Amino acid sequence: MVSRTTHPVIGTRSLNRATLARQLLLGRAGMSARDAVGHLLGLQAQNVKPPYYQLHARLAGFRPAELAGLMESREVVRMVTMRSTIHTHTAHDALTLRPLVQPARDREVGHFRKGLVGVDLERLTARARAFVEAGPPRTMGEIREELLTQWPGADPQSLAVAARCRLPLVQVTPRGVWGRSGQVRLTTLENWLGSERAAAGEASVDDVVLRYLGAFGPASVKDMQTWAGLTRLRGAFERLRPGLMVFRDENGAELFDLPDAPRPDPDTPAPPRFLPEFDNLLLSHADRTRVITPEAKGRSWAGNQAYRTLLLDGFLAGLWKADAGVLTVELFAPESKAAKEAKEAKEEIVAEGELLLAAMEEDPQTPAGRWSVRFGSIHG
Repeated sequence: MVSRTTHPVIGTRSLNRATLARQLLLGRAGMSARDAVGHLLGLQAQNVKPPYYQLHARLAGFRPAELAGLMESREVVRMVTMRSTIHTHTAHDALTLRPLVQPARDREVGHFRKGLVGVDLERLTARARAFVEAGPPRTMGEIREELLTQWPGADPQSLAVAARCRLPLVQVTPRGVWGRSGQVRLTTLENWLGSERAAAGEASVDDVVLRYLGAFGPASVKDMQTWAGLTRLRGAFERLRPGLMVFRDENGAELFDLPDAPRPDPDTPAPPRFLPEFDNLLLSHADRTRVITPEAKGRSWAGNQAYRTLLLDGFLAGLWKADAGVLTVELFAPESKAAKEAKEAKEEIVAEGELLLAAMEEDPQTPAGRWSVRFGSIHG
């Protein structure tokens, strides 16, 4: 939405540095993994490893065992929330954020109505809940087969989608635990946490707006709607407007922010950071030019697959992969800087890559001399 007011303009680099500061990417934070997961309102987690790499890029001294322990103690969980994708949340946020996005999940079921003719969704919800809570956690295939016994004429995939959307289903451990493997098995969030821990209520929209700005701001209404997969959030921003700062971006769009949130100088150094596929930094704004330049747009994806990405000077600048102790970096425009600056940047990239390998190497017996960082194509 284009503003007609005289709010001050905040440039792209200023937006970049402000967002990186909120995302703990200007300097590694000395907070716990649990506090970071809460501050960031969850970690994108379609795949098992990305949450661990997200925290490594953001936290001082992070080791995978810290988040793995939180998964096993059920202090954090994996479940469908924003944008109908799997996120790793604190138990508290899982309990409070899932009801907030439930209207979007209900609309998602509507897209499958042709396969659900004659299916009473209230009965389906009750049947699926009873099934997953009555015994050990179930696979989605088992849930689907159970529902087919009640509605044999329905589309099997539509039944599975309805169960996933209507119920707050958690992917139970060992799924999601670093260094372990396990089939996706599901039970309800309340069943997984237990009655004593499942007492939190729904979060208010206004509170979540403030938390979103604290983690992703300054941001527009459309930005937050993109992050949450929700619509009609304008009213919450308008209620909060008197207590917020308001800016315009370089295109005139209205951006809201917390008065006391960090907005560093645009020339603040931004160290290289290796991010996993599906990092929320790259997915949580409608306008992503604060991190992705026009030249880099579309280069972090191939079809439906996201690549692991490299930030350089705060912006998307390349891709990476790690295999057998070797981290390969593909820079989009390695010759775009003066030779000395490029060399210095590469030295910083190598140092950051070696830090990643040392912290995230799965085999603790791997000698440090085996780790290496090289520049080239990640496909070759």
